[in-house]
Amino acid sequence: MRSVLVATTAVVLLSGTGVVPAVAQSPASIPAPAVTGDLMPLTNLFAERLLLADKVAAAKYGTDKPIDDPVREEQILDDVAARAVGLGLDPQAAQAVFRDQIEANKLVQRGLYARWAAHPELRPTERPDLVKEVRPQLDRITAELLAALKDTARPRTSPSCEPRLEVAAVRAAYGHKLDRLHVKGLLRALPSVCGD
Repeated sequence: MRSVLVATTAVVLLSGTGVVPAVAQSPASIPAPAVTGDLMPLTNLFAERLLLADKVAAAKYGTDKPIDDPVREEQILDDVAARAVGLGLDPQAAQAVFRDQIEANKLVQRGLYARWAAHPELRPTERPDLVKEVRPQLDRITAELLAALKDTARPRTSPSCEPRLEVAAVRAAYGHKLDRLHVKGLLRALPSVCGD
């Protein structure tokens, strides 16, 4: 099912560098026989959102703010459902996609916490402001993701959605220079994209 993305993930993990090796093709040069372009806006936004997990983790690390915040997560999902209705999207399907984004983000945050616990020298030296700095960026991505879900309704319900999504995710991972932790997050972000 996710053979292309799994293979790329294996290359990333085996490379030892944590990013797709330089010998890999650039996102622009990977053949895209109508297999990726239509889902690239989604996977690029997923990657962008995952990279913000670093700021979220840095804002919370060493504070009493937990990674899991069910109240805030429910607020986000309620907002997504309301906006989805306004865009003519199935609110439950939109919530499922965003639930995956939230879980992917928490996976990255937990990985960063573990990394920082094991390597104190890598701990963030600045604490971003969640409300003023990070949430506006997340809100922008939310709006863009909802628009992208609307724009990709046809390819997301196509029988070829999964292979297209895999290739688009590989390109996004490479294009955003995701390390192995963020690639794992990207894998976690994908399950609810394809379907009715």
